Amino acid sequence: MTPLSELIRVMRKKALLSQEDFAKALNVSVGTINRWENAKTKPNIAAMKKIKAFCEENSIPFDEIEAAWIAQKE
Repeated sequence: MTPLSELIRVMRKKALLSQEDFAKALNVSVGTINRWENAKTKPNIAAMKKIKAFCEENSIPFDEIEAAWIAQKE
């Protein structure tokens, strides 16, 4: 399974966004995006809801991201 951190990075790049623009889109800090993409922290449930909405708005598949998040929570 692809690590959650890599899936988040790929999702952001598919949307053609910088970390700064992605952070604005999700209403989180750039540091938060950086920590997610470097596997230092994982998104909480509220952030995952924002990520899901972002994926839906940008036609980006969410299932693999969700599965990786669930696997890391265990």
